[in-house]
Amino acid sequence: MNEENLSILSLIVNASLPVQAVMGILFIASVMSWIMIVQRGIFLSQAQNNFKDFEDTFWSGVDLAQYYQELTQKAKDIGISDGIENVFRAGFREFNRLSHSDKADPDAVMEGTDRAMRVALSREDEKLGVNLPFLANVASVSPYIGLLGTVWGIMDTVRGLGMMQQATLAAVAPGISEALIPTAMGLFAAIPAVIAYNRYAAKVEGINTSYETFSDEFSSILHRQVYSK
Repeated sequence: MNEENLSILSLIVNASLPVQAVMGILFIASVMSWIMIVQRGIFLSQAQNNFKDFEDTFWSGVDLAQYYQELTQKAKDIGISDGIENVFRAGFREFNRLSHSDKADPDAVMEGTDRAMRVALSREDEKLGVNLPFLANVASVSPYIGLLGTVWGIMDTVRGLGMMQQATLAAVAPGISEALIPTAMGLFAAIPAVIAYNRYAAKVEGINTSYETFSDEFSSILHRQVYSK
């Protein structure tokens, strides 16, 4: 039995076209999932750090109107604004608009403020969860795609054996080895994706809970302000 014929690269190159197609799909899915794993990891870590920095500043006793202006100017300079800053800015902007209108009703002011923050929270939730559905799909589908390639490869091997007068291990081994590669690739693509999905889904839930807690606390602060007038 020639060891070179059983090398991974040789088995992939000599595989049948359907099996190569399956391996190509799994390779692309694995590369894309790793890109998204790294990208999501960086984004969620930044979101956690930004929230901590924001809370440290917010609860330090800073003037809210001045802080709002600073964050608004920062968003204009950078061109983007994410995370809890958007929730704060949306709530404070709506609170100022409604509270400074003629005959402002406190209940209407707080209802509008809470609604603006809920919309901002929903948008931030969507940003945090970007790419997670893809990771979930890779985690759940990749093993089955790999199994499809394995079944196809075994079918080809068995069909080839039917044309032989005498089946030997040397004749069967390359076909079986080739057929098992898609299953291995399917697991290689699925395992990191499922680990990353579970980890990031928990992170997203934790960050969203922190955002919602801050939103409630901020709403209480504005509630005291509007009813003290």
